[in-house]
Amino acid sequence: MGSENAMIIGLTGGIATGKSTVSALLASRGAYLIDSDQIARQVVERGEPAYEEIVKHFGKQVLLPDGQIDRKELGRIVFANPEERAILEKITHPHIFREIKKRIEVAKAEGKKLIFLDVPLLFETGLDRQVDLTLLIDTDERIQLERLIKRDQLSREEAERRIEAQMPMGEKRKKADYILSNRGSIKELEEEVERFLKWVEEKRG
Repeated sequence: MGSENAMIIGLTGGIATGKSTVSALLASRGAYLIDSDQIARQVVERGEPAYEEIVKHFGKQVLLPDGQIDRKELGRIVFANPEERAILEKITHPHIFREIKKRIEVAKAEGKKLIFLDVPLLFETGLDRQVDLTLLIDTDERIQLERLIKRDQLSREEAERRIEAQMPMGEKRKKADYILSNRGSIKELEEEVERFLKWVEEKRG
């Protein structure tokens, strides 16, 4: 995916480690961002091929009254059953990857120098092998659990199940090219982002 002119950086982390906050900080500093979560929502909208496949497999129980996918209900089903989660990923991932590739080509054509792919399952899906560098947003497991419970209004058991569905943070730390700590204040996080961007510039030479 990479080219001499553009550097493609895979941005990842565990669920609720603060990827969105870091993405916003990077965007405010001129980085070009491709958000895989936003793409994932787009590919399951009514009229999209993934939508039909999801309804065919999971049935109308995963639909809202307006006919759109009930993401909360679908999440409840797939995080309670690894086999169902694998089926959902098999349906959605090809569509998501195709759209990511398309957006990278557009960004390159526009002359973007720094392209960030915000992908929660970067290592799990093997997309880390198609980027130039990987950036991991890291936090303590306790903070992660508390944030997830609060953010998605989940029970502790549901939140733990969602964290366990991902590759352990210890494994991700071993694979990442750069680990950005999100354990303190927003000011400390901004300083971490500045340090990271300086490191990238040095890498680019």
